[in-house]
Amino acid sequence: MNKQITVALFAGILFGGNVYSQKHKPTARPADYHTRKNIKIQYGIASFYANKFNGRRTANGEIFSQKKFTAASNSLPLNTWVKVTNLRNKKTVIVKITDRMHFRNKRLIDMSRIAAQQLGYTGHGLTKVRIDVLGKHKPVDLASMAGK
Repeated sequence: MNKQITVALFAGILFGGNVYSQKHKPTARPADYHTRKNIKIQYGIASFYANKFNGRRTANGEIFSQKKFTAASNSLPLNTWVKVTNLRNKKTVIVKITDRMHFRNKRLIDMSRIAAQQLGYTGHGLTKVRIDVLGKHKPVDLASMAGK
């Protein structure tokens, strides 16, 4: 049996070159393969933080407060400002991504209670949202960018 394997390997190398590399060629990856971080608009489900997280440190080092316009996301970079639009009632809010969610959480964003109240979904718990990435710098006029 060992003789057969040796002969097959020798024949493969002699006639076929590197047999492994021919069978396992890498496939082309889509442009957005690495993450969804480069996408400027995203759609998904939003939830809001439980009260037990109030006062805890977030992933970027800030202390979480239900009274600040902040959010957690696994697909957006930390310290990024985003405009979140509730697709059910078209209300919007501007929040800063300060934290990460549990890695198994499939939701797009987890918002502070005050942000969820402004979007009008605290009674439902979840809502469908559109997220527009604004960038790393705080928007100059938050009042004009957030609709009611």
